[in-house]
Amino acid sequence: MTTVVSDTGVGPLLRGWREQRRLSQLELALRADSSARHISFVETGRSRPSEEMVLRLAEHLEVPVRERNALLLAAGYAPRYAESPLDAPRLEALREGIEQLLRGYEPYPALVVDGSYTVVAANRGIGLLLDGVPEHLLAPPLNAMRITLHPEGLAPRIRNLREWRGHLLHQMERQIGLARSESLRALYAEVTAYPLPPGGEDEDAPGAPGPEEVYPYFALPLRVEHDGRVLSFVSSISTFNTPLDVTVAELAIETFLPADPATVAYLQSLPPFGD
Repeated sequence: MTTVVSDTGVGPLLRGWREQRRLSQLELALRADSSARHISFVETGRSRPSEEMVLRLAEHLEVPVRERNALLLAAGYAPRYAESPLDAPRLEALREGIEQLLRGYEPYPALVVDGSYTVVAANRGIGLLLDGVPEHLLAPPLNAMRITLHPEGLAPRIRNLREWRGHLLHQMERQIGLARSESLRALYAEVTAYPLPPGGEDEDAPGAPGPEEVYPYFALPLRVEHDGRVLSFVSSISTFNTPLDVTVAELAIETFLPADPATVAYLQSLPPFGD
């Protein structure tokens, strides 16, 4: 994704973010230790905010780091946050830490995605789940949403596809509301247009026990068929606190925790992954 520079000035951009967050000028002023009059002057272009004020308003409006650079540029200031390639030398410690985390989580699945759900790293537990997926879906750049919801991807093997698909689409809708990303909107339009595989409107087959009858799940599980059995996982997503780099700000680490004893037993019974 790239930073989009607006030619309308910083005022309309800030007003747009404020309205998106459903805050009044007074509410924003109180949070940012300013006045409603000053906020009004900034939004209408009658007053040019300082660099510090732009960043303070962006923080209280929860503007993504990439868009904070756009606000600074629109106000006439230099971008504050670098955007380093993930393979940049300055991110070597980050890459090593992520790789160690992913390896340490095996045999349970874990992966890292960027702001458009492109997979930038994954462990061998993820490879286990993707076994049998067609090669054309596994070709780089691998996209987590595409491979999960595509009718030739994991979708036909997800036993609770209707629920899991709804969860993923809601997650994307929330992210689109936070970040103005055209690539994310295009991905959302693509995956929502995928036809459901046969039986995709149904949960488990009629007469089969529901998941609550088998095991009392504590969160919505991903129930996916693998090698003649159904594995159940709940996912957890982690991001980096107070990132100072656009690339790092948009990374998310998703780990899949076994959601029932049968899944734990199966994964732990597997031979150790080879080095």
